[in-house]
Amino acid sequence: MYVTGRLPLFVGLGVVPVVLLSIAGVNAWLAMLGWAVLSTALAIGDAAAAPDPRHLDVVRDIPRRSLLGQQVETGVTLRNTGARTLRGRMRDAWQPTAGAPLERLALDIPPGESRRVRVPLLPRRRGELRTAFVVVRGAGPLGLAGRQRRLDSPGALRVLPPFTSRRHLPSRLARLRELDGNTSVQVRGQGTEFDSLREYVRGDDVRSIDWRATARAGTTMLRTWRPERDRHVVIIIDTGRTAAARVGDGVRMDAAMEAALLLSALASRAGDHVHLVMFDRLVRARVTGVDGPGLLPALVDAMAPVDPQLIDTDWDAAIAQVRRLTSRPSLVVLLTAQDAPEAARGFLGSLPALTARTRVVVASVTDNPAPVDPRPDADELYRQAAYARAARDAERVAAAVRRAGAEPIAASPDDLPPAVADRYLALKAAGRL
Repeated sequence: MYVTGRLPLFVGLGVVPVVLLSIAGVNAWLAMLGWAVLSTALAIGDAAAAPDPRHLDVVRDIPRRSLLGQQVETGVTLRNTGARTLRGRMRDAWQPTAGAPLERLALDIPPGESRRVRVPLLPRRRGELRTAFVVVRGAGPLGLAGRQRRLDSPGALRVLPPFTSRRHLPSRLARLRELDGNTSVQVRGQGTEFDSLREYVRGDDVRSIDWRATARAGTTMLRTWRPERDRHVVIIIDTGRTAAARVGDGVRMDAAMEAALLLSALASRAGDHVHLVMFDRLVRARVTGVDGPGLLPALVDAMAPVDPQLIDTDWDAAIAQVRRLTSRPSLVVLLTAQDAPEAARGFLGSLPALTARTRVVVASVTDNPAPVDPRPDADELYRQAAYARAARDAERVAAAVRRAGAEPIAASPDDLPPAVADRYLALKAAGRL
């Protein structure tokens, strides 16, 4: 049972008859008690006369997936199996981060009929968003009270990473086509994978002359090369405690996901095989053996429910995961946050075992430095000193990463995905994959 705002208003209106009865000589307290009893009886009777919401069948209409920050429409279809028209309101019990409307939605369902109620969502968090039930209120004839029931109807919506770095993909694909020689800009003599033979032109590299083909053709023939294909790109996303630090509008792991998605889309178009592992001390997500158009859907689906864990990452176990994925020479991209020398000791100690057999890129998300105030106060001065100290520590870690044989990349959340993609293209162009 529930009561509406009409009941207090009705009780308040009882002041008039109570005053009139007291003037007529009736005890005021007795009149007040009589009015309260009357109001209570009317409310109970109104609730008893209200249609029972238990006679509703609930069917949900929810898309399986949506992007973070993108509005998505869900629906709840209610069928009245009772003998009376149900007028009232409904509220869908989505968790707060789903962005469901706060107001209760009006219902008017005749017996034997169905009504679909539109429930728009605006997700504010990645992962699995759930609802377990709907709450329906059926109003009584007087509108003073009614019946309220919770109707179990579980539903779920998987919210995927937004992949905002997709805007950088067309320009990087254009550069990739130039490397492959599929545009009017021919890039010859780069890469290590044989492409075709053509006649020698003055200015070509004489080391690429194919003497056997020259003898057969009677003219000087030249080998041309293209960037290697069928290479393996292994992406490790650190989901340990450093990934939970806030940078910009999100956490470091969100920027790492954007970089991984852009690199994966680019490497897949280049004909390489992409493997993804999200790891701290356990494997939180893994995608391997997926190529072509199904790669990106598999990646975002695996990334969606993963959140940073407040534990230190076991880098020896993470490197063991790389060995399990591929035994061939490959490019390994470690998306982590190593900016404090004391905290990076375990990472730096495990890194040489990986760089000894493959090429490694260590990409880190950094915060944008605060603008320098020419006349700072004490708080601003300490803040600038903290930024300078953090930048110096990060540079020390980057220098140690270089000495270990890896290539460090540090950029802001918006700049990290294109920076990692550009480094991949540079390695492709140099034939170093």
